[in-house]
Amino acid sequence: MTITPRESRLFEPAPLGGLRLPNRLVMAPMTRNRAEADGTPGPLMATYYAQRASAGLIIAEASTPNAVGQTYPNITAIHTDAHVAGWRAVTDAVAEAGGRMFLQLQHGGRVGHPDNSGHIPVAPSPVPLPEPIHTPNGVRPAVTPREMTTADIRSTAADFAEAARKAVDAGFAGVEVHAANGHLLHQFLAGNTNRRTDAYGGPLSHRIRFVLETVEAVTRAIGAHRVGIRLAPGATFNGIDEQGETADLYRVLLAALPRDLAYVHVVFADPDDEVFRQIRTGWTGTLMANPVLGWGVPLPADGGAAKAERLLAAGADLVSLGRAFIANPDLVERLRRGAPLNPLHDHGLMYVGGASGYTDYPTLAGV
Repeated sequence: MTITPRESRLFEPAPLGGLRLPNRLVMAPMTRNRAEADGTPGPLMATYYAQRASAGLIIAEASTPNAVGQTYPNITAIHTDAHVAGWRAVTDAVAEAGGRMFLQLQHGGRVGHPDNSGHIPVAPSPVPLPEPIHTPNGVRPAVTPREMTTADIRSTAADFAEAARKAVDAGFAGVEVHAANGHLLHQFLAGNTNRRTDAYGGPLSHRIRFVLETVEAVTRAIGAHRVGIRLAPGATFNGIDEQGETADLYRVLLAALPRDLAYVHVVFADPDDEVFRQIRTGWTGTLMANPVLGWGVPLPADGGAAKAERLLAAGADLVSLGRAFIANPDLVERLRRGAPLNPLHDHGLMYVGGASGYTDYPTLAGV
């Protein structure tokens, strides 16, 4: 049966931690490389996010909790007073427009380069990224990361906690801990990147430990109701390989996570997938899901709304969309009216800086 906008659950309000969201559509975190070189957000970013404030929730793009965690050039960060001030201008602009924001915290681990961060990347094991990486000096071969010591692991969890405090100081309602897409926390979970033999490697109960300690540190810092976690079961981004353990890995991890987290965010979710169904059954709290839409292929005409509806019908509480929000600042209103969506600009404008392909998409009111 075709669902009309009037009947759609996408536009129902929903609780999230201490928030009341006006709809179930979440703007997914998307790196856009528009920060200053030191990771500080600028005025253009405030405009960009305020334009999209009608989303039920905005999860702002991945921000590094320390310098060594930086992935690519012009990535946002949240570990200095300048970062806090820059983000405060963003959250103030979004609040004035009626919106709500979480901030995603991401440490790249081996996804980094000294030309970007000034540091040798760190990782669970000295296994390099199997692909080159973008730097201010062009595309460079990946370097072998330094294996993290126990002290490194503990200090990194503490850095996540301090970054969460700074995010709240900057006006965010909460944070999302990024344990997906082949970044540091995911590297500890996956067998091909975690070859340790200590308490953080080997069996699944050991490989999930760093994720749990990081989440626990963050929840102690700002409260579990302000903390979500992002997971990408089976994803192969950045050379990650869960080596056939996906179902067992996420069953064990979900069972060990604090029950009172704000949400679990599953990306590339498919309602027909056994692991997604397992997660919905095993996680009794708020579940956010991001539909599989493909990358490098055109968006469907509805921006993914039909797949989002299927995820809600399969038990998701909230759904996140990415590229549809990039191209349509007023995505919620367009979907509510059944209005046509803007096409996404040339992919070459995604990560190049400046207003083109960033803040220049028209709204219905501006047509």
